[in-house]
Amino acid sequence: MKTWILAVALFAGSTTLFGQAAEFTLNGGLSHIGNNDLGSGYSLDNGFRLDFRVTLNTQRFFGHEFGYAYNRTHLLLAGLDQGGMAIHQGYYNFLVYAVPEGKAKIRPFADGGVHFDNFVPPGSSAQYGGGSNKFGFNYGAGVKVRFGDKWITRVDVKQFITGKPFDLPGASGLLRQTTFTVGFGIGI
Repeated sequence: MKTWILAVALFAGSTTLFGQAAEFTLNGGLSHIGNNDLGSGYSLDNGFRLDFRVTLNTQRFFGHEFGYAYNRTHLLLAGLDQGGMAIHQGYYNFLVYAVPEGKAKIRPFADGGVHFDNFVPPGSSAQYGGGSNKFGFNYGAGVKVRFGDKWITRVDVKQFITGKPFDLPGASGLLRQTTFTVGFGIGI
């Protein structure tokens, strides 16, 4: 228990000690799946996305972002809905800001990084090892707006590029997931 309290105190104190700013945001929006043919007549449709992001702005123009996203889509076979399907994503992105930390309320940025996806087909569960894991890269841009001392809203457009799940015959190319999200959070 004492180790956990010490870890939280060090994390919270690191933003003051080392000049970092941390942001915690909850985001939601749309997920558009391009090149969605998975092979053998299967495909994915568009859906929604919810994600949680932790950003550490470690330098005036640079930051690091860690996130988890839940995407909801449907698995289609020859255009017929086979049921709801989840795509879990974990990711890291390096951020580059157009204006320095603390100098403006509006901060446009570009980002890029790596991610993993766990595609969970209908009837399976990620908790019990179900699904197909793939790794990929992503890039995007957005803008953050600070209200008062702590409140943040943000708008992002990102593209996640990954291999196609399930290794079905006839699959070719890469899956391209474009996301449009709006978020709200707090900065410390």
